[in-house]
Amino acid sequence: MRGGGGARAGLGARPRRWGPWARGLQDLSGDGGVRKEELRPGTGQPAPPAATVAVKYSGYLEHADEPFCTNCTTKLPRLMKLGEDITLRGLEIGLLTMKKGEVARFVFTPVYAYGQQGCPPLIPPNATVLFEVEMLDFLDSADSDAFFALTAEQQDTFPLQKVLKVADTEREFGNYLYRKQCFEGAKERYKRAYSILGRSPSSVSEQCQIDASKLLVLLNLSVTYLKLEHPDRALMYGEKALEIDHRNAKALFRCGQACLCMTEYKKARDFLVRAQQIEPFNNDINNELKKLARIMDNPKVVIAGGLEI
Repeated sequence: MRGGGGARAGLGARPRRWGPWARGLQDLSGDGGVRKEELRPGTGQPAPPAATVAVKYSGYLEHADEPFCTNCTTKLPRLMKLGEDITLRGLEIGLLTMKKGEVARFVFTPVYAYGQQGCPPLIPPNATVLFEVEMLDFLDSADSDAFFALTAEQQDTFPLQKVLKVADTEREFGNYLYRKQCFEGAKERYKRAYSILGRSPSSVSEQCQIDASKLLVLLNLSVTYLKLEHPDRALMYGEKALEIDHRNAKALFRCGQACLCMTEYKKARDFLVRAQQIEPFNNDINNELKKLARIMDNPKVVIAGGLEI
């Protein structure tokens, strides 16, 4: 979504006067205070209450060409929890109607926006405002939030399927933060997911489900610690992943990268060769082996964070 004046390409011009135009829009609040125009449809179901959302938005005053607030200059906006982090009542109502990928315009009267006082100096008193919003993604975090509010004893009584769902939600949070290059935050989410997967299974089937969930989290932790330049921790989590699946090429690759960063070249080669035997045409694995060969041929090459310098 754009960050300044001019309409988003192909989605229609934003009106500068809102009176008659806004009255023809969908009335979400029942009193005309929150009106919506869908610009691009989304997919799936609308965001549930208490979801955590990633949205891009720009807010405009009537007759203005430039937004008074926008987060469209950031590639990945911060996550916001419905019911807690959204300060505008109208925006909260609007977001609950939006699906993933949807783009919409909303018009909020003062009671659903900044009230009689406004927000000087940007927002005058009794201002009706327009917001253009893109719902990038959302996660239904209600179960996860409820789970971590419980005591350890109460958590132990949760059905396995719900625990796995909570772990998956936490991992998805971590993935979002990883893509945003917030590696510390991603690490904490992954560790939170891992922390609840230590329960004892009641059957072989349950053990398989727990191991499958653990494996994904361990691989995420390994690569995140590489990004944080802690190869020893990356190796530890990679080896834990190999305890679950000793032929996992991604785990072998991460362990090889970690050993390479720690200048343990023989161990690095062993891990990488094993990974190559499983995925012989994997470019990342083959390139890492080539890099290792160059380093072993030239011991003066220094490794920092997995890069040659």
